[in-house]
Amino acid sequence: MMDLPYNVSFKDKVVVVTGAGGVLCSTMAKAFAQAGAKVAALDLNEEAVKKVEADCTAEGLVLKGYKANVLEPALLEEVHQQILADFGPCDILVNGAGGNNPRATTDNEYQHEAKEGQKTFFDLDASGVDFVFKLNFQGTLIPTQVFAKDMVERKSGCILNISSMNAYTPLTKIPAYSGAKAAISNFTQWLATHFAGTGIRCNAIAPGFLVSNQNRALLFNEDGTPTARSHKILSGTPMNRFVASEELLGGVFFLCDDKAASAITGVVLPIDGGFAAYSGV
Repeated sequence: MMDLPYNVSFKDKVVVVTGAGGVLCSTMAKAFAQAGAKVAALDLNEEAVKKVEADCTAEGLVLKGYKANVLEPALLEEVHQQILADFGPCDILVNGAGGNNPRATTDNEYQHEAKEGQKTFFDLDASGVDFVFKLNFQGTLIPTQVFAKDMVERKSGCILNISSMNAYTPLTKIPAYSGAKAAISNFTQWLATHFAGTGIRCNAIAPGFLVSNQNRALLFNEDGTPTARSHKILSGTPMNRFVASEELLGGVFFLCDDKAASAITGVVLPIDGGFAAYSGV
């Protein structure tokens, strides 16, 4: 069992978490289950979410893993129907599916430093950029279309999106991912306004720099030492460390708690060790 940040009960709540096979969202899914929720953990990687399911079942928690593609509305609706049969209507939706792609990433931070053979801005693959925008933006929009229907019908519910530090100020090398996460922050505000009269709240968290399977090679050399990029990140983070996935849970629980955050909608909460507050001087 995890050491949860504070005691809050999500008993009898049905929580749907997309991207739940990854480090961040599997932690969130397990935490909601530990707090009493019935959790539907969705991911394209069925093996990963079934592992999360097995871990939670062994601890007596209610969590079921489902293979799901957040970019396929018809297939996602089929999963929705399974969840309705297994647990009931969705109360809380965590849109955690997302990520970057090497085809949409440059090798160099600055064009004037580009060396022969490196992938520059001019070599970015249009299909790779398109994939990153679809995965992050449509991968948030489509699940919201599917699961927010439950909330509209019941006149209550909570949507939590996953933005990023990139949404505030873009990082070098990853233009598509930065732009896509900026779109998530904007979409969070749009949804909050659109659903304001239905009883649905919509907010987002903007995690700082965490070590995940997606970025491990960018942050650490093969021998385990920090890369030059890691040194830059840490020097720009007042707390001088990476954020742990468990450290997101306080913000997640707060924003999804209808009592604690009853009047909070349309906000993006940084959880970043102070990165967004530091000017570099």
